[in-house]
Amino acid sequence: MKISLNWIKQFTEVSADIDQLVEKIGAQLGAVEEVEDLGVKYKGAVVVKVVSCVDHPGADRLHVCTIDDGGITKDVKRDENGYVQVVCGAPNVREGMLVVWLPPGSTVPESVGKDPFVLEARELRGVVSNGMLASPKELALGDNHEGILEIEEAAAPGTPFADVYELNDAIIDIENKMFTHRPDCFGQLGVAREIAGIFGKPFTSPDWYKTAGNLEAGSGLPLVVRNELPELVPRFMAVAIKDVAIKPSPMWLQSLLMRVGVRPISNVVDITNYIMLLTGQPLHAYDYDKVKALDGSDTATLVARYPKQGEKVTLLNGKEIELRPEAIMIATESQLIGVGGVMGGAETEVDDNTKNIILECANFDMYSIRRTSMAQGLFTDAVTRFNKGQSPLQNPQVLAKAVQELQAVAGGTVASEWIDDNHIDGRQWVHPPVPVSTGFINDRLGFKLPANDMKSLLENVEFQVAVEGEDLTVSAPFWRTDVETREDVVEEVGRLYGFDHLPLELPKRSINPATRDGLLEAKANIRAKLAKAGANEVLTYSFVHGNLLEKTGQDAGKAFSLTNALSPDLQYYRMSLLPSLLDKVHPNIKAGYDQFALFEIGKTHGLDNGNDDDGLPREFEFTALVVAASDKLRMAGAAYYQARKYLESLVWQGALEFKPISKDMEQYAVVQPYDLQRSAIVSLKGGEFLGIIGEFKPGVTRALKLPAYCAGFEVDTTVLQSLLAAGPSYNPLSRFPSVKQDITLKLPAELSYQEAYDFVDTEVGAKAIDDTHVRLEPVAVYQSQDDKLHKHVTFRLTTFSYNRTLTDVEVAKLLDAVAETAKSKLGAERV
Repeated sequence: MKISLNWIKQFTEVSADIDQLVEKIGAQLGAVEEVEDLGVKYKGAVVVKVVSCVDHPGADRLHVCTIDDGGITKDVKRDENGYVQVVCGAPNVREGMLVVWLPPGSTVPESVGKDPFVLEARELRGVVSNGMLASPKELALGDNHEGILEIEEAAAPGTPFADVYELNDAIIDIENKMFTHRPDCFGQLGVAREIAGIFGKPFTSPDWYKTAGNLEAGSGLPLVVRNELPELVPRFMAVAIKDVAIKPSPMWLQSLLMRVGVRPISNVVDITNYIMLLTGQPLHAYDYDKVKALDGSDTATLVARYPKQGEKVTLLNGKEIELRPEAIMIATESQLIGVGGVMGGAETEVDDNTKNIILECANFDMYSIRRTSMAQGLFTDAVTRFNKGQSPLQNPQVLAKAVQELQAVAGGTVASEWIDDNHIDGRQWVHPPVPVSTGFINDRLGFKLPANDMKSLLENVEFQVAVEGEDLTVSAPFWRTDVETREDVVEEVGRLYGFDHLPLELPKRSINPATRDGLLEAKANIRAKLAKAGANEVLTYSFVHGNLLEKTGQDAGKAFSLTNALSPDLQYYRMSLLPSLLDKVHPNIKAGYDQFALFEIGKTHGLDNGNDDDGLPREFEFTALVVAASDKLRMAGAAYYQARKYLESLVWQGALEFKPISKDMEQYAVVQPYDLQRSAIVSLKGGEFLGIIGEFKPGVTRALKLPAYCAGFEVDTTVLQSLLAAGPSYNPLSRFPSVKQDITLKLPAELSYQEAYDFVDTEVGAKAIDDTHVRLEPVAVYQSQDDKLHKHVTFRLTTFSYNRTLTDVEVAKLLDAVAETAKSKLGAERV
């Protein structure tokens, strides 16, 4: 957003020098990106009078002129009358006109900042020319290079050119993002108000901006407006003006537009841009007769509507586009003529032949404008302002001012009703008054401002403030769309007063060490233990493709889907971590890693999990691991037990229980990848559910190209947290040697290993010799190919005492007793 300091000074006094002003703006208004001193560009350029103009003796198109500069330019050759000779090729040069002279030694303004062109006295076809008479293009005031600039304002010869059109100006470029929530600051008037406010000076808006006055209707140009989108176009105003004269704008207007980065086009278009730059409210002018001709009617009609299927429009930039179905369009009864709030159409543009116009001043939904702009790749000054949310309450004043300024530069008379299609109520403000206490404001800012000081700060920028004791009722002016809550008032007071007034006090805090987060501690512990055991941690996306859910047997309909996914491969929130890990097994084996374990600690979500108390989806913390080995290694044993070793490395001996998975549990997402016959539910001693461990279904193995040796687990991290926080119980080592003996039982094949283990563990504990301690460990599970009805399970019993040395005979008797009970209860045979 470029602001002109001279333009700002039309509305408020600015006594600070430019450096102080920029510092103040940067601290309390917005980040300043650049400051341009225009006076440097026009240094040396002076207004002169052409005293005489004769044809060049050696060139048909050149003229030899003598000019009067009032004698102010030094070091230039003059004739006996004190005049200077200049050769000029402009077709419009003539005796008696006021023009701009660039004397020798000056730089052509158009070349400043590029490749500077410094003038000198030189011969042109044998006649010396001292510098040049400048065209608008050479003065960086437009694209016209056909003739020299003629000054129509009263100015004495020798007047610095910059003084005539206020070009001795400073242009301050403030970053647009700083004004994202302040649409009023996209106009020079709004910025002037804010500058007054941050300097603590009262600001009063011009009378024309406070009220539109009496909008007298005219006749001669029938005009109809139909708004089919009242929710997206809350206010649509228009008026027809007849007998306008299209011509270049006066130089004061062209100069002003060029200073803030807008190219002059014609007086009508320039006035719409001028009003937009002044107030922040974009306008658009249509050729009335072209609009009427499109319908073949005696009445011009403007319609705000959605585009129809396949409709296209040719815009002012020459591009023909087909709009998104929800775009706000401006049309006649028969066809589209513009994109509302974005860009007008070429078929109704104002050109040199235009005699009658329609002036539109509308308000559009900021979100719709933003979506249309992004979808179509259209970025205009109007879009910049409309997608910040302009106030609809300023439209009558802005339109009235635009008509007034238009008539001053283009003539014409109002020739229709002032149409106001208004779908907002009769409010004086966008948001209702905000009650707030001084205590609320001071507590959040760290100030100690009294109520009257706050009132003064806010009234400086035209708020209305009622004070009752320590309570304020703050009414924002009609152009402010951002003051809705108490916090908005806090921000306004803080900014106007200046955050540099905050007390310089260090915050007070306890020197006690911060309490460690239990979950983070648990995750670090899990991470360290699994890494120590040889596993590798991976981090995958929380989102997965629907195909991956399908391959692992999970129902995508039970997962949260993303309407605006980062990628087509990331469509759903994952319901468990395991699919993400299984998806990484085949690529790692293909890359040459024959044996590995991968684990991940993360969150899961699912529709079946319900919501928290705050209404947000409930999420769970899980730890998952997959162990795999390439088929070429021909690993002995089952992968299940390798995965179990990794799980048991996280906790102390005997803390976990493993039980078969019932068929009715297959409905849960975390269970679905597993083969129920080769998997188990993991719980803590005492019954609290921890997770699932096992090998995978054949369908999952085929779909993800898993090796035969592959298993994994997924357990609840928060349950592990409580287990790890409790820590293992301490048992001192015995000073007497332990005795180890194995026992192998021939058991029915349908009896699970876990059932056999639990039975032996219970019997050993019940029959153990007094004052002894026992520990049971699995050794092997074997089934002969010739005997499908039985399997051999081997356990190792370690026995010790704190009081004496045990004998092999004592331990053998214990195992004999266990074998006898196993035979009677399980039909087991000791081998």
